[in-house]
Amino acid sequence: MRKIIAIGESVLDTLYRDGQPIKAMVGGRIANATASLGMTGLPVTFCSECCTDSVGDLVVDFFKSHLVDTKSIDRYTDGSTQLSAIFLGENGDKIVNYGVYPNSDRFNVVWPRIDEGDIVLFGSLYAIEQPQRERVYELLSYAAERKAVMVYLPGFQHGINFRITRVLTAILENFELSSVIVAHERDIADIFPGESAIDAYHNHLEYYCPCFIYIAADGGIDAFVEKEHWHFDNPNPVAENWLGWQSGFTCGVICGLLKAGITAEQMRTLDKATMQDIVNTALTLANNAAGDTNCIDPDMAEKMRLAISEAETKE
Repeated sequence: MRKIIAIGESVLDTLYRDGQPIKAMVGGRIANATASLGMTGLPVTFCSECCTDSVGDLVVDFFKSHLVDTKSIDRYTDGSTQLSAIFLGENGDKIVNYGVYPNSDRFNVVWPRIDEGDIVLFGSLYAIEQPQRERVYELLSYAAERKAVMVYLPGFQHGINFRITRVLTAILENFELSSVIVAHERDIADIFPGESAIDAYHNHLEYYCPCFIYIAADGGIDAFVEKEHWHFDNPNPVAENWLGWQSGFTCGVICGLLKAGITAEQMRTLDKATMQDIVNTALTLANNAAGDTNCIDPDMAEKMRLAISEAETKE
């Protein structure tokens, strides 16, 4: 059975409305997509880092409860696990980050075994910011050499205060390692201001990566494979829970790739029908995960498990 290795941040989000805390949850598209994938019964490992404090225990327990292998989460002792306070408002959310990482020896994870055909999900600040970038890039390069399917989410926390030019080289290096790039309209606007999906693909992505899946603000999907470009409408309006929706969509892309038996080498030759199936799976799981938990529900997870098992049996 093909394995899934996800690399991302371990963060506990606390939501506030009118100055009062209303909910605490593990945050991030990659973290929640990983939890959904774990629920399907697939072999899923999360590579990350958090402190040996109580908040870190909550984060690790979250992944364990979703059947995710946590042996590759580095539990450092010098610092504290990252917290994000999210103040919800009509004019946009205000995000304040807390947490102390060690001064050295960052991202000292136990590398998981990666075989040909495995799927590696990566993105966020871990993939572009030093000092952890150096270790992450080593793991990503190793995975690409092993012919894993590399799924890259180039987005990062919107409004974060740094110049995109400082990390653009790292982003382009990640593009080169990628089998498929999955990005929202806002992600592309942050990285390539003023460019449409078509412009961004032909001006920047096409040279590096064979496949690009673009999520428009209205939830419509544009898919690019080499010289091909297809648009797929979203029959359902995008839910208010954008984190859950995007996490489910990411999980769905990976489940779609597994159901279709797609390898890294086949990403350049995907046809419209196969891409339609992948997008349909992604949209179905996106809508399912847009509830309170940010993850797909157990019934949907079981359906995906059966569909993937059936597809693997036919291969």
